Amino acid sequence: MSSSTESRLTRTSAATGHIRTGFVAERSTTVLAVRGLQGWRRLRGAVTGIVRSVADTVSPAGWVVVAVAAVGLVGGVTFGLLEFAVAGAAAGILLLLSVPFLFGARAYEVALRLAHDRVVAGTTVEGRLVVTNIGRRTALPGRVDLPVGDGLVDVHVPLLRPRHEIAETVAIPARRRGIVTVGPARTVRGDPLGILTREATWQETHTLYVHPVTTPLRSTASGLIRDLEGSPSRTIVDADFSFHALRPYVPGDSPRQVHWKSTAKTGAMMVRQYEETRRSRMILVLARGQDEFADDDEFELAVSAAASIGVRGIRDGRDVDVVAGAEIPEFARGRMRTFRTLTTISTRTLLDDLAGIDRGVNPSPLREVASLSAARHADASIAFLVCGSSLTPSQLQSAALAFGTEVAVVALVCAPTAEPGIRRLGSMAVVSIGLLEDLRHLLAKGAQS
Repeated sequence: MSSSTESRLTRTSAATGHIRTGFVAERSTTVLAVRGLQGWRRLRGAVTGIVRSVADTVSPAGWVVVAVAAVGLVGGVTFGLLEFAVAGAAAGILLLLSVPFLFGARAYEVALRLAHDRVVAGTTVEGRLVVTNIGRRTALPGRVDLPVGDGLVDVHVPLLRPRHEIAETVAIPARRRGIVTVGPARTVRGDPLGILTREATWQETHTLYVHPVTTPLRSTASGLIRDLEGSPSRTIVDADFSFHALRPYVPGDSPRQVHWKSTAKTGAMMVRQYEETRRSRMILVLARGQDEFADDDEFELAVSAAASIGVRGIRDGRDVDVVAGAEIPEFARGRMRTFRTLTTISTRTLLDDLAGIDRGVNPSPLREVASLSAARHADASIAFLVCGSSLTPSQLQSAALAFGTEVAVVALVCAPTAEPGIRRLGSMAVVSIGLLEDLRHLLAKGAQS
């Protein structure tokens, strides 16, 4: 017996002369250990799931009832206190009566349909919440909670027979500009006393864009660019649309530009000169810094003003670029300049982007954003600097100097407490508005003058 065991545990290699020794473990012990570990993990997972389910089901009021039942029954039976026993029994009966209300928590199918997914700030959008009983039994009354941004709208669901549905109209307030997430809907089943509750969540969500308030502007309100082909500038070129003057011929000029009538009169060959025609491009620079606005009301007015001008420019067929300062990481402050370009493919995309913009913690200042946008769009014809009342005239002039002399710069200062008016600050026009309606009147007045 010992020789067979030794031959099984010890082997000698004839080629090398080395001895290899191995240890054979009992298979049955290893299998039992592995199965025991797996069983313990399953048991622990099941217990954890049960504890989590109980914690989610029992409300704070329910835990009070559980405590009264436990203390009352134990104290009444142990010490013979009839009052404790009666209180514990009553609490236990309440717990038992609350259990049937939990059945059928997932017997509902919830669908939400919004009348509009884009609204203007200050309005209300209506939604239709349809709850269907997809179970085979009659569903007890319940409640549907519908998260709307940071708020919550709850809808009571009455007794529903199988395959029946109920439709409720839900009014969703959109008081302030922003992007609001509606949903996912959550059904809540529980007893009337709120001892036990069970929730089921659906995955359907809706995104509601609350656009800024805008005011209609006349197509010629800017008073600078009225034609669709472009705006003539002071740059003189040899070939374009807007005729400027005649000059003597120099070698290399195109024969097509020779003005033969003037050549015949003067006896010297004369050629035409033109003013360079530029595309009607508008740049809107929106400030976002905390120190560029006195409060949130000024920023909201600035966003509405920028939206009104941008929408009018897009509808007039101009090239519109709306830019704003982007957030700069703390470690790159003072060493990095960046800006954010909003989508101006259509008025809808512009308003969608403006719905989600807010005051930044550490964005690029107005002057740097203006400089970056001027370098990118050298063909701009007009630029609006939209800001609050916190910027000084020297800061506005510094931002305006980023654009060339060919660009008409308008600083739009938004302050609800300011007196509306137009004034000149060097070559720049400064328009101050206190209400959004002032923008329409002041730009029309500037166009006429």
